[in-house]
Amino acid sequence: MLFISAIILIAVVLMAALFRQWNMPLIIIALGMGIVFGSDVTGLVHFDDAIMTRNLADIALIFILFAGGYGTRRQDLKPIVFPTLSLATIGVLITAAVSAVALHLVFGWKPLKALLLGTIISSTDAAAIFSILRSRSINQRLSSVTEIESAANDPMAIVATTFIVSLFVEASGGPFKTLASFAWLLLGGTAVGVVTGKIGCLLFERIKYVDRGYFYILTIGVIFLSFGTADLIGASGMLSAFFAGYMMGNGKFPYKNGVSTFVNALSHIANVALFVLLGLLVFPKEFAQILLPGVAVFLAITFLGRPVAVLLCTLFQKFSWRDRAFISWSGIRGAVPIVLGTYPLAAGVEDGRQIFNIIFFAVILSVLIQGTTIGKLADLLGLSVPSKPKPMQAMELVTIQDSDLELAELAIDEEFCTGEVRISTLDLPKGTTITMINRKEKIIAPRGSTMIIPGDVLFILTRVDELEKVSTEILGRFSEGCENHGLG
Repeated sequence: MLFISAIILIAVVLMAALFRQWNMPLIIIALGMGIVFGSDVTGLVHFDDAIMTRNLADIALIFILFAGGYGTRRQDLKPIVFPTLSLATIGVLITAAVSAVALHLVFGWKPLKALLLGTIISSTDAAAIFSILRSRSINQRLSSVTEIESAANDPMAIVATTFIVSLFVEASGGPFKTLASFAWLLLGGTAVGVVTGKIGCLLFERIKYVDRGYFYILTIGVIFLSFGTADLIGASGMLSAFFAGYMMGNGKFPYKNGVSTFVNALSHIANVALFVLLGLLVFPKEFAQILLPGVAVFLAITFLGRPVAVLLCTLFQKFSWRDRAFISWSGIRGAVPIVLGTYPLAAGVEDGRQIFNIIFFAVILSVLIQGTTIGKLADLLGLSVPSKPKPMQAMELVTIQDSDLELAELAIDEEFCTGEVRISTLDLPKGTTITMINRKEKIIAPRGSTMIIPGDVLFILTRVDELEKVSTEILGRFSEGCENHGLG
């Protein structure tokens, strides 16, 4: 089994490298490898354990959601907080409800089953959206809304799906108890996550003199603590994991950049393992039975549920019809809906296998159709902006002290920048230092008289909040085109 696992993982990486120029989403590659090695194709791995899949998927989702919260920046969220949080919470419920009504009226499905399908597929996929949008230059406000929403809307979909599945397998206990239970899942999970995140920052500060390796162990401990505590008191562990990540990602503690790299790595590994596992669980031969329902779910969620949710959640905001059309089309489905599709299957809900196959097929349609056309739609709607060279990238400044300094990398792009700039003429913020220049693989120790030329890669020590100002100052000393293609 270890040999087969190794082959699958290596195949995923090789296929990712092969399809890199087409920006093929990770979900397609990993799912594809799972299907190829699964029962219906090569038959090398026979796997049909829905309960094990759900349990393993939940563990993977803990890491993915923690990373989603960790990467959500408070300063990025503040200017777009209302539309983003509305879409990530109320928007998920509106999407599910509108889609459920359409499925009920068109197919005559029972209301609860239609609502279950609509809820399962109501969230968008952060991994797919990040990989697509960050490879293109889209209007910053729109890309921020769609990216942050995709990272924040999974918990609501998970809580709602868990709740609806419970209605299938046990008595609800009346409307009051039903609403109280749902509210506790949300509020309890959020509260535990916020507290756990703050505790995590304090723990990191207390152990800053130990070996760095212990920081990574502590990170995993905090992630499991956030989920486990919430689960113990009957709240949403997934929501707790997200908010624990959000609090730590916006907090301060030693070795934060190293922990950030570790969290991203955990999320990436969890994504790949999750998609492969879900691919193994699929039996493509069964798709012939669910083609029409699968297409119907995709159409309902894409052309009814999502647009109505976007319209209502941005009704009093300054968005044009082009903006709303782009936000609607950027609602790409992905990992979480497929994972949630295993919940009714594992709970023994009637037609659980059919529900899983329908969700899986609808997600594949979403990734293939929306994922490959979203960039073209942005161009068509006039929402694309000129391409930019690589911006300043931050690297870890290894210190156990609480510091707001970062060692950043800035490339002077030869395509946009002309001329040369003497370092002594730069008006850099106080405390900012150009520590090194990489020129055609040759390292230069800079002085005031050193000239910066196009093609150079600068390594700069500066404050975190000065990164954009430093970039603008340096690039602005070259041609106007270079300044316009810098950060900002």
